[in-house]
Amino acid sequence: MRAATATTPLYDVRFKNTPLLSEWSAVIEEEVSKLISSAPTKTCQLDPVPTWLVKDVRGLLSPFLTVLFNVSLSSGSFPKMFKQAVIRPLLKKPGMDVSDMKSYRPVSNLPFLSKLLERVVQRRLQEFLDSNDLMPPTQSAYRQFHSTETAVTKVYSDLLLAADNGQMSALCLLDLTAAFDTVDHELLLHRLERQFGLRGVVLAWFSSYLSGRCFQVYYGGSMSSVIFIVCSVPQGSVLGPRLFVLYIADLADVIHQHDVKLHAYADDSQLYMHCQRDDVAATATHLSQCVVDIGHWMAANRLQMNPAKTELLWAGTKYNVSLLDGHAPTLQLGSDTVTPSNHVRVLGVIISSDLSLDQHVSKVCSAAFYRLRQLRRIRKSLDRESATTLVHAFVTSRVDYCNAVYAMSPLAIINRLQRVMNAAARVISNTGKYDRGLKTTLHDELHWLDVAERIEYKLGVTVYRCLHGQAPRYLADHLIPASDAAPRRRCLRSANLNRLSVPRCRLSTYGCRAFHYAGPAVWNSLPDELRNLDSFDSFARFLKTILFSRY
Repeated sequence: MRAATATTPLYDVRFKNTPLLSEWSAVIEEEVSKLISSAPTKTCQLDPVPTWLVKDVRGLLSPFLTVLFNVSLSSGSFPKMFKQAVIRPLLKKPGMDVSDMKSYRPVSNLPFLSKLLERVVQRRLQEFLDSNDLMPPTQSAYRQFHSTETAVTKVYSDLLLAADNGQMSALCLLDLTAAFDTVDHELLLHRLERQFGLRGVVLAWFSSYLSGRCFQVYYGGSMSSVIFIVCSVPQGSVLGPRLFVLYIADLADVIHQHDVKLHAYADDSQLYMHCQRDDVAATATHLSQCVVDIGHWMAANRLQMNPAKTELLWAGTKYNVSLLDGHAPTLQLGSDTVTPSNHVRVLGVIISSDLSLDQHVSKVCSAAFYRLRQLRRIRKSLDRESATTLVHAFVTSRVDYCNAVYAMSPLAIINRLQRVMNAAARVISNTGKYDRGLKTTLHDELHWLDVAERIEYKLGVTVYRCLHGQAPRYLADHLIPASDAAPRRRCLRSANLNRLSVPRCRLSTYGCRAFHYAGPAVWNSLPDELRNLDSFDSFARFLKTILFSRY
């Protein structure tokens, strides 16, 4: 029987026609050279030469590395020298107790060539998984076109739509204890074989990759003895996080058996259910049973849930939330009780029980102004280009993060964020608060959009990606072309203009803020010629030009 490659999978009828990957495709010199040039310039203590030197002479090294990598892939063996790591404990935050081991974050450094070989394998593995639709649909970590922004947009939109329908939502955030460090190798290999179709040399390569790994701890100028690893995915590796995602893929099936919605980003799992206001007690019981079953599944798979850090939020309209004041049901997880919070942090975005973003915006503005005050103190020592780079790194990136959730937000929220952008522009231009010419600096010199237009830009770009296969399916599935939504007997003019169907909503403060409504509304407001562009770069450029024309 012919062996399968990453692009030509076979199918085994013994395992429900699961596509098989039993042989790696060969590596070519051009691929190795590109991987070297694009890899981060980070040197490990175990590297014989600095990484920058490897990049400088990649033309000479590429042929030899290509041979080495092809031998590794064809023999199903991961080089033994690549399995050693050096761990440096770093203090998590300044001022923490240096005598407490919990105050440190272990940072694992692997040899440069080992991560280069992992990138070769990761590219082939991900191509196989994506082409055969084997990735968990609600997992957004380590996947092309998926991000924390798309995950938050999905979860927040679902909560807004439920509130618009008069429902309450129970949002539960699960926390795992040292999730990546307790992965069982035998269970992982078994799952890769049975569920994801890895066989033959491919499975042997992963078995070799996971076995025989060791590390040393470097601290205070001294190196510890060698410690061998019997479990976990390699910390600091390229393949480790993706293997963990495949390891916990079955968790989605356990959750869906309880009719609970799940959205995950690596080991961060968000569970939520919608219900009528009178059914919150029954929903809490139902969700508690789901979390208990999740705990049983994790125990069977060598994982441990942390009930002390598990959070619960009851979300809905202000009126419905007020009726639960002091009477919101808790989650009972064995002997542990999870008390509802007034707000929770979902992948960096603070969501309140009334689904407002006031606390999140306050946090963003507070952090941004703190950074701007620091930059203002050293502004005289910076040139304009350096100041712009630092402002983008510490300020505008905070304002733009997940700004799709600000769609149709109250003007008070938009104005608070705009004040941050105004202050950032003044730092770059080195002008005072009451100096004139702010609009000229923002629009003409820096070429920045105002916050309202930045939100519209993000929505337009996201919708374009959804319509062209460059966004997660969980967002794209909610965008329905107007031609498909129109009745057969009616031929709407919008059906031929690449427009989208805008769903109806009851409340402008909830349903209209969801991506399912705001995305199509922004898309339909764009000029016809812009919506029909085939190039993303051209679309993004012309969209920004149109938004600037408003000024």
